Amino acid sequence: MEDARENGGRRQDKGISRRSLLAGTAGLTLAGAVAGTATQALADHDHHHQSAAGGTTGSGRLYQVNPGMPDRADIAHDPADIPGPITRREPATVRIELETVEVEAHLDNNATFRFWTFNGRVPGPFVRVRVGDTVECHFKNHPDSWMPHNVDFHATTGPGGGAVLTTAMPGEEFAFKFKALNPGVYVYHCAVPPVALHIANGMYGLIVVEPEEGLPPVDREFYVMQGEIYTEEPFGTAGLLTESYEKMLNERPEYFVFNGHVGALTDHFPLKANVGETVRIFFGVGGPNFTSSFHVIGEIFDRVYNAGSLTSPPLTDVQTITVAPGGATMVEFKCEVPGRYVLVDHALSRAERGLAGYLIVEGEEQPDIFAPIGEPPDPSMSGH
Repeated sequence: MEDARENGGRRQDKGISRRSLLAGTAGLTLAGAVAGTATQALADHDHHHQSAAGGTTGSGRLYQVNPGMPDRADIAHDPADIPGPITRREPATVRIELETVEVEAHLDNNATFRFWTFNGRVPGPFVRVRVGDTVECHFKNHPDSWMPHNVDFHATTGPGGGAVLTTAMPGEEFAFKFKALNPGVYVYHCAVPPVALHIANGMYGLIVVEPEEGLPPVDREFYVMQGEIYTEEPFGTAGLLTESYEKMLNERPEYFVFNGHVGALTDHFPLKANVGETVRIFFGVGGPNFTSSFHVIGEIFDRVYNAGSLTSPPLTDVQTITVAPGGATMVEFKCEVPGRYVLVDHALSRAERGLAGYLIVEGEEQPDIFAPIGEPPDPSMSGH
């Protein structure tokens, strides 16, 4: 087989058939083709499709890690960038536009990685529809992609969740429709073999199907997803890192991340709220392999919609919620005390590999709820 990285990796070998890619044979061979850059593929997309999907298809956003260092593309999804609750009470036809973009972008302060994305962000757009809606998905694979891509919506009733109908080689476009029959919080992801590799490289997101009566009002909503990144190089290596198919098979990730990369929800986009406000977090696990024990240090979830079910009675007064790969949940809690709260997977070793986020709560102190007795210790020693 010819080397698919010819011309900077911007073409597919003409001898590779769609069938072989779907069967996974060529997909395995190409799994390591991650040299070069596709930053322009991200910068070219400055479209806004927000009727049902939060975020943009890529604004070319750049991030400077340190003064004197070159800017890098930034694929992190701002957790506050989601569409608002649905107020209509009748079904409608909703159009979603997804474009798969492969781009070399910021991974941590020292490294970059070639992410595979939906609309230039990890996770992809937050899609919001109502039960009974007809969803039209218009799917495009950017011409500069190296790989075929598609989308599988867990909210779909139909073979492959749409993957069979959207599998696109670079430059191809397809569309399909489905009726949203079941309320809930659902994952979507790329399902081209090797599926786990496409997910690990960033191809996952959430779609919320609201019940007929909508969701209870809250003050702030956020969108957070957990993922794993598998690189040939050890955690902390500088430079452009290479994906590792072998480590993925053996479930040995080098990085765990919230919303795309290390520091996405600490340095880039910490969640923000005020004392007295009720926060709702839509939380999902792209994976592809590890279950999350989602926890916010210093908070208790007032309500947990277990497994993403929006029609079952919520659990109440929950410390930590288990979310499987390819699964999701919705949690709500009232912010009673100001300060910095840390989002973690309570398998806490993963924080050492990048998995942490901040919720910054501002407002008046509440000494009747939380206060020191005597002189408090140095807060920098707590790890929080």
